[in-house]
Amino acid sequence: MKLVLATSNKGKVREIKAMCEDFEVIPYSELIEEFEIVEDAETFKDNALLKAHAVFDALGDDDAIVIADDSGISVDALEGDPGIYSARYAGEDANDKDNLHLLMHNIRAKGIESSPAFYTAAIAIVTKDIERTVHGWMYGTALTEAQGDGGFGYDPMFIPLGYDKTLGELDDETKRKLSHRSKALLLAKKVLKTL
Repeated sequence: MKLVLATSNKGKVREIKAMCEDFEVIPYSELIEEFEIVEDAETFKDNALLKAHAVFDALGDDDAIVIADDSGISVDALEGDPGIYSARYAGEDANDKDNLHLLMHNIRAKGIESSPAFYTAAIAIVTKDIERTVHGWMYGTALTEAQGDGGFGYDPMFIPLGYDKTLGELDDETKRKLSHRSKALLLAKKVLKTL
């Protein structure tokens, strides 16, 4: 079964390919020209659906199975921010490092060195006939100092519950077992097997 990913984020593509080895996984940008998808919904679920539908429609292939994810980190000390704005927290043209440094700065500005936090991943599956969504979560602690240079995004500042190292320090296999995206993908694979 061929799955078209509604992302060209190299980190997400690598992670999803590694977890969906029994499927042929292709980023949409290998099939059609990349285009901007406006993510203006108010939930991870609705943003994932927006992306999946946009790519499905752009492909013009009734046999396509498109999966999209929307994910981010929510920090208790910041009243759930950045949440759905995680990818553009430091501005539209910001990169992962800019977002990471701004989030660490904003937690530090509260006069604390860490805060409970959690990641959310919503995955949407869209075909000609169906749309389905699943979710996964990972709980832990957000730090004000980056530790480790593995992973991507906010990984160097997040320690998963029950661990003493950040996602930036943990090996890929351990991260895959813990990850919010892994948990959502396990559920997504169950849905895909029913198609």
